[in-house]
Amino acid sequence: MIDDNEYVLVIGSAGIDVKGAPEGELIHGVASAGRVRNSVGGVARNIAEMLARLEIPIVLISAVGDDAEGERVIEACEAVEIDCDSVLVVDDARTGTNFALMTASGQVDVALIDMEIMQEVDSDYLLENEDLFEDAAMVVIDATLAPDALKTVFELAKKHNVRVCADPTSPSLAGRLCEYMSQLYLVVPNAAETTVLCGLQDPARDRDSAIEAARKMVSMGVKIAVVTVGEQGLSYADSNGGGFVKATKVHVVDATGAGDALGAAIIFGLLNDVAVDDAMKLGVGAAAITLQTPETVPTDLDPEKLYDMLS
Repeated sequence: MIDDNEYVLVIGSAGIDVKGAPEGELIHGVASAGRVRNSVGGVARNIAEMLARLEIPIVLISAVGDDAEGERVIEACEAVEIDCDSVLVVDDARTGTNFALMTASGQVDVALIDMEIMQEVDSDYLLENEDLFEDAAMVVIDATLAPDALKTVFELAKKHNVRVCADPTSPSLAGRLCEYMSQLYLVVPNAAETTVLCGLQDPARDRDSAIEAARKMVSMGVKIAVVTVGEQGLSYADSNGGGFVKATKVHVVDATGAGDALGAAIIFGLLNDVAVDDAMKLGVGAAAITLQTPETVPTDLDPEKLYDMLS
């Protein structure tokens, strides 16, 4: 259980999500009619907002540009009481952007991540903010952090005896976590990211191969490993075994943010001493809620609604 004077320290990307979806068949090479919208995003920031809406105190370390988009990101975070005092506002830099081309059914077709600004959250900046590690109940990171910053995160977490949870973010970034697997309390990759983290020749594709991947990560030192396999659900493992939780069938409006919601809800459960099996069910429930809304983070989510998913 999280103490009154504690908080979760979230370190990683914050920016703008731009999403486009065709109204019909997408024809490459020509302009297609569709819908384009943008919202506040970034994997770490999404997790931070989700936890804040679940009434977990949050301190965010990230970087944004000194521009309208950066101001928008900070305002959105502060609106849900995320502490943004340690978010860097960088002059003459652009706020990070995630771009996703969606299918008509709400799934991500192609995605691009421009988080160059996260280079500003370097080892020196983290050392300047070492005091934030001292009272943190948990540290949550994404893989947009540069290698030197990741090294410092794990050094400080070890020094202050605080658990670290990680979202691998994308297959191209997940490799940054490989040397720290033995120091992770929780990691939540999707199927594609397991090839990088586990060294598997083929990505996890179903219940059994996902459980195999989760168990391999536990053998590498991870305390709790979760592998999501899309609309099938998730497989998980820890030192006591593991299992599978089937996804809830819902009408998908927008799939972006569902993985972040899943990870955040699992973290919420673990922070509140919920059994690992039930924490996984909370994760699947949060993902189902997120899939049914065009918002990256559902605005109507609260602990009571999430706990209702267990029944």
